[in-house]
Amino acid sequence: MTRLLHLDASPRPGRAGSQDHGSHTRRLTHHFVSRWRTLEPDAEVVYRDIGANPPPLTSVEWIEAEFTPAEQRTEAMKAVLAESDALVDEVVRADILVLGAPLYNFGPPAAFKAWIDNVVRISRTVDFDMQYGAHPYVPLEHYVPLLADRPRHAVLLSSRGGFGFDPQGPLAAFNHLEPGARTALQFIGIGGFHSIAIEHQEEGGEALADSTESALVRIDRLVEKLHSEVTAKRQLQPA
Repeated sequence: MTRLLHLDASPRPGRAGSQDHGSHTRRLTHHFVSRWRTLEPDAEVVYRDIGANPPPLTSVEWIEAEFTPAEQRTEAMKAVLAESDALVDEVVRADILVLGAPLYNFGPPAAFKAWIDNVVRISRTVDFDMQYGAHPYVPLEHYVPLLADRPRHAVLLSSRGGFGFDPQGPLAAFNHLEPGARTALQFIGIGGFHSIAIEHQEEGGEALADSTESALVRIDRLVEKLHSEVTAKRQLQPA
């Protein structure tokens, strides 16, 4: 059974295509999960709406609790880290992270950045040890990704007001959403990273409709590809 973590970061509550002023990224994540369930009805899906309920921002109390050894934390410190611990547990358990996040002012929404800050945790998802060399995904010395114990994938589904923000596009250098998310998630050991985006949101009309249709088709193909990979690996595991 595949475990999916379905996360939405858009503050828009509805889905584009079915609700006025609905979220394009919510439409994409819902489409991904729905397609996956057609192939694997018993897949486990954990849903987290950080657009409606943003994670806590990093505070001095959070930092103090995080960098206090677990066995020395007070009850107050444990309470400060409780939501972060829950977010980490969801990521650790997941095989595939389905992440919906629009591009806001060339970067992620604040809620998505807060989620990243809550799941990149020393001793929970990454560690530091002078005896280790280069990171297997990111060339950093002495950091140990704790989620590289098994294959995991992150699928970032985004929307953009303009266009040309893909890696080979003229505005690629202005896109700090996908590169930042990829770096943070690979840093903790999530080796597979895939991104699909809708563009032309501000322009609307046929350009937006074509971009949306293209994104949905690419999601279908990605679901089939990942499901085949996951199924093949599962069949190779010893009984």
